[in-house]
Amino acid sequence: MVLSRQEEKWLNGLKQTVREVVECSQGDRVRASGIFYKMSSKGRVYCKGLRGKSKEDLYKQLDTLKQELANLRVAQVTGGMPSKLSKIRVVRRSIAAVNIVIRQTIKANLKKFYENKKYKPLDMRLKKTHQIRKSLTRHERKIRTAKQQRKIRLNPKRRYAIKA
Repeated sequence: MVLSRQEEKWLNGLKQTVREVVECSQGDRVRASGIFYKMSSKGRVYCKGLRGKSKEDLYKQLDTLKQELANLRVAQVTGGMPSKLSKIRVVRRSIAAVNIVIRQTIKANLKKFYENKKYKPLDMRLKKTHQIRKSLTRHERKIRTAKQQRKIRLNPKRRYAIKA
């Protein structure tokens, strides 16, 4: 089978793409405009890898990721390579993962702090339903005014004995 020069170029490019995909591990490849590109050694950051880190480390990592995102945005405006443009999504997801872990650790610490307190912040209280939250407590239901108490005392519930 004889191929034209254009078809040969296309086939060689396809072989190169396949080689790159084979060289990359599953987590390190990024697809951009139909072609797989190698990413830098830094891949996506996942929540499970961040859980044990200290607060300072998390904020430091967040700053580096934001700086990297800013650099990628500049590359996007100046017409950078597709591999850099496709990395924007990965970096944004990584920033989200770091923010999630920071928020969860803050929530867990607040939960411990307010555990046995009488008053809690609104977002720490049980949600339940509007009706349950606004309903009277048992004590409030039992309370009677002086007039009601007098009425009950003077006109008790009548009990009749029925002859069998």
